Amino acid sequence: MSTEPIIAVSRLSKTYDTGFKALSNINLEVRPGEIFALLGPNGAGKTTLISIICGIVNPSSGTVTAGGHDIITDFRAARSQIGLVPQELAITPFESVWNTVSFSRGLFGKPRDDAYLETMLKQLSLWDKKDSNLMTLSGGMKRRVMIAKALSHEPRILFLDEPTAGVDVELRREMWDVVRTLQASGVTIILTTHYIEEAELMADRIGVINKGAIILVEEKAELIRKLGRKQLTLHLQKPLDAIPPSLAKHRLELVEDGTVLHYTYDTQGERTGITALLADLGDADIRFRDLETKESSLEDIFVDLVRNG
Repeated sequence: MSTEPIIAVSRLSKTYDTGFKALSNINLEVRPGEIFALLGPNGAGKTTLISIICGIVNPSSGTVTAGGHDIITDFRAARSQIGLVPQELAITPFESVWNTVSFSRGLFGKPRDDAYLETMLKQLSLWDKKDSNLMTLSGGMKRRVMIAKALSHEPRILFLDEPTAGVDVELRREMWDVVRTLQASGVTIILTTHYIEEAELMADRIGVINKGAIILVEEKAELIRKLGRKQLTLHLQKPLDAIPPSLAKHRLELVEDGTVLHYTYDTQGERTGITALLADLGDADIRFRDLETKESSLEDIFVDLVRNG
């Protein structure tokens, strides 16, 4: 696999005519063949960033290359590297699936290649619908047609902007299967999503954008390992009015009318401190009837990052 980034964003900023600063000094590299999830709350700058990379919005400053081509000075070559699946369904209802993808391919000046389109439609489970009018298709099939349109000119990069927004759980799983198949065929995928589970399940790396700035880019597994916390919950036999001073060093949290103690520890720490805690609880004559541990999810980490970012 090439070590050269397939997308390179350097010192990118965007200020709109109204004076609103949507992006501030963004630096980002996306590797060939990866699934990169871009997470951020509404208004964080996700759509502006994608729109600039795809050549829809002009940057105020900075540079972007796609597949080695500058998006400003070499626009056509850069744009031909990219497929974009927007959040909204933008397809002509009275056209057939085949005509839609054929026309989209022609827009990029690509020569006719029925064999490629057939392979792609089969990959997306659309081949048996190739002659169907788009208005007759289900929401999930329409979503697949949008992906087929975006892939019609054989791009190496595919942007999926909120691909499963407003679709049911079953369809979401289908979409995830499609994304994995595309990655296996060598397409680099950049995914924006509100569904943290989607990023947790799909992404190789995760970037978090907030208030127009990238606040973190990390391997998914490493992110969960580094920022993850485990919480030990102790259900007490008798309620406590307060945490005894002898337990202060453990930084416990007393909740649920004094019936539950929370102890949070770092998953990376050499020692969890649980053994010492349990010994100190015994010395303080505090008994518990049950205990459980919970590991922080990507959602917990994301919420903390945005809150503190």
